[in-house]
Amino acid sequence: MSAAPALSGAPNDRYLGLPTQPHFEMDAAHSSRAALGKRLFFDKHLSGNGEISCATCHAPTRALSDGRSLAVGINGKRGTRNTPTLWDSAYMSSFFWDGRSVALTNQAINPLLNPREQGLRNTGQLLDSIRRSPAYRSAFSTTFGGASDSISVRNVTRALAAYEETLVAGDSPFDRYLYGHETHAMSAAAIRGFELFRGRAGCSSCHTINSRYALFTDGEFHDEGVGFGLLATKLAMAAVRVAHTPAGELDQLITSDSMVAALGRFVQTKDPHDIGKFRTPTLRNVALTAPYMHDGSISTLLQAIDFEIYYQGLHSKRPLILTPNERSDILAFLDELTSPAASNLSSPSNTQRSQLVGSSSRRTGT
Repeated sequence: MSAAPALSGAPNDRYLGLPTQPHFEMDAAHSSRAALGKRLFFDKHLSGNGEISCATCHAPTRALSDGRSLAVGINGKRGTRNTPTLWDSAYMSSFFWDGRSVALTNQAINPLLNPREQGLRNTGQLLDSIRRSPAYRSAFSTTFGGASDSISVRNVTRALAAYEETLVAGDSPFDRYLYGHETHAMSAAAIRGFELFRGRAGCSSCHTINSRYALFTDGEFHDEGVGFGLLATKLAMAAVRVAHTPAGELDQLITSDSMVAALGRFVQTKDPHDIGKFRTPTLRNVALTAPYMHDGSISTLLQAIDFEIYYQGLHSKRPLILTPNERSDILAFLDELTSPAASNLSSPSNTQRSQLVGSSSRRTGT
């Protein structure tokens, strides 16, 4: 199990409904790193074919998801899991569905080098691509200091992580209702749904709501039976494959082998109790990030509600019965978790991008 995020108990003055966190204080240095990280995030030149960026899967127009059941990377290669949102990454203690990374800087390098995602051969290719751009050389030198050694893997990941830390999703109608005490910020149906969510439906046991803030995730790993059908007759085979794969090659195995991907947290811990367990996703902006679950197997939010209701009853060994109106009320509540940031997020302008990366022929040789 992962430890809960180490957060301050105080509310966030700038992002209603989120906690404060010391490292997220936006000083000038962090702002500079985040601006550079944003440019890297949207740069398709940082891929093996010059056509994939971080934003290809974490698209601003889709609330930092991609609308696909399974991620699609370089040259149309399909992954094995649904693209998780990046909202509120600054407050999380583990990343990826199985929690295989415990730091944003570690998470950031992974897709760049994965042969099914951005497909760079190695870190040398990544750094060479960046160094060919005079604008990048200047930006890294200004941001991190030093002319010759400022472009490094460490600084690339620091910049990407700094940008991801700015992707926060407070100030939703729910936040204004509960934390801003605006009694009319949510509809009557959503208020009823909220009471069900944190009451009889039991949703908040995993999608947590604090008295001062709400991350809508406990940061833990749970088994809801999603994807077990894939392992029905091949569990032992998949587990053996994991056992025989060096740690440095597990990431590639997870993204290429659906059976291994279905093992969830087990791939990291090798604990049989962790088979099929996946990290609780945040529900912020959830109305915009369909399809759902780690394998993208649930198409709509209402179907996801029905699925969760079924498993709540299964785990408690007592059926949870909700009327159609109650299900609709929970759906109305989840709609109110949409943040203004989800519609305001933008990519760098074409002018900014061209100034930064230069021509593709100079950068990639194509």
